[in-house]
Amino acid sequence: MRKIIHKIRQQPEEVRTHILHILITIFAVILVFLWLYSLGKNLNNGDIQAKAANELRPLSALKDNLVGGYQSFTNSDQNKDLNTQ
Repeated sequence: MRKIIHKIRQQPEEVRTHILHILITIFAVILVFLWLYSLGKNLNNGDIQAKAANELRPLSALKDNLVGGYQSFTNSDQNKDLNTQ
């Protein structure tokens, strides 16, 4: 390992920079694959699926409120248009 490090240190700065970029890319890809693997494994767990469904309920209520508000707004505009005709 020391020989490898010594050889890298003797290389020009441009070569060392390329080696650094390659190593960072390799480690990033490995981390992404590990993250995706653990994410898939966790999402298959029934307890986590139930917990996620419970956590998303407030968002569905918010969506229903937004849709209902938009529909009441558009319906009131349509009623105004019908009354003006």
